[in-house]
Parts: sequence; structure tokens; C-alpha cells
Amino acid sequence: MTRSVISLTATPDDHRVARLAAAAIGLALVDAAIPMPLPGVKPGLANIVTLIVLARHGWRAAAWVSGLRVIAGGLLLGQLLAPAFFMSLAGAASSLLALAGAVRLPERWFGPVSWSLLAAFAHVGGQLALTRLWLIPHDGVFHLAPILATAALLFGILNGLIAARLLAELEKRESSHGGRGERQRL
Repeated sequence: MTRSVISLTATPDDHRVARLAAAAIGLALVDAAIPMPLPGVKPGLANIVTLIVLARHGWRAAAWVSGLRVIAGGLLLGQLLAPAFFMSLAGAASSLLALAGAVRLPERWFGPVSWSLLAAFAHVGGQLALTRLWLIPHDGVFHLAPILATAALLFGILNGLIAARLLAELEKRESSHGGRGERQRL
């Protein structure tokens, strides 16, 4: 019988994803602590990190950061495998699918703000679809769509603007230090 050896050596990319996922998890915990008037309406602060990762390191790294955030957030908030966890997972998966297409759009017209808006609307759509299919099997759930879409619009713009500003600051800092760090796209 042969033994397979799994390498336990982490790459620099693994370390970067872990650091960025930790930042996203921290922001998700802050998000959970903000009182909101309706369940499910949250600013989505962790999505700022996802947008930055998407812009600088590509979709695959953004998917890792988002997935780790959902799982660790579920664990830390005591919601792992509860309906709230699956709602978060559905929203994150829908957002990532939208972002997979969004990164292929012309950079001249599309960037962090438009990506954030697309992801926010996809997130709401994924959560509404899961709610309708699993939690509340009645079309009345779609009466929440205008409220959730308004929140997605506001928070999508805000998070996109914050991500764009942080990306500009990172770019400025890197150019003042004599070179640009690695930047990968999908």
C-alpha cells in the first residue's frame, strides 16, 4: 500500500487569501452587529474586500475569500448550516457568478462601482430565489423585492465607491514605492 503525502506548505498566494479572508470575516462580523430595520438588509461591508481582491488578484482569489468568509462567518455567528448560513451562501454564490461575467466587461466603462451593483443585485436575487424555493414557498416573498433592491442599490453604490477609493489609494501607494505589485485578472 502506498501512502500519498499532502503538502502542508502554504504558498504566498495562500497567505494573501487568508489575510484578505480574515479582513472580510471581520467586516462581516461588524455587519452582523449593525442593527437594521428589516432582516436581510445589511450593508455588505465584506463585499468591499471581495471587490478589491477581484480587481487586484482575479475572480478565483475573490471566490476563495468570499467562500471562506461565508463559512467562517457562519461558524463565528453560530449560524453554520442554519437558514441564515444558506441565505448567505446563496447570495455569495449568485454574486460570484455575476462577478465572473462582470470582470469580462470593458474596463473603460465597468469597474468596482458597477461590479458592486451587479453583485448586490445578484446577491438579493439569489437570496430571494432560495427563500421562495425553500423557506417561504409562496410568491408573496417577492413583495420584499423593491425594498431589497433599493438597499442593494444604495449599499452597492456605497461599497463600490469605497472599494474604488481604496484601490486608487493602493495604486498610488504602490506607484510611490517604485513599482507595481502583481496584479492578476481572472
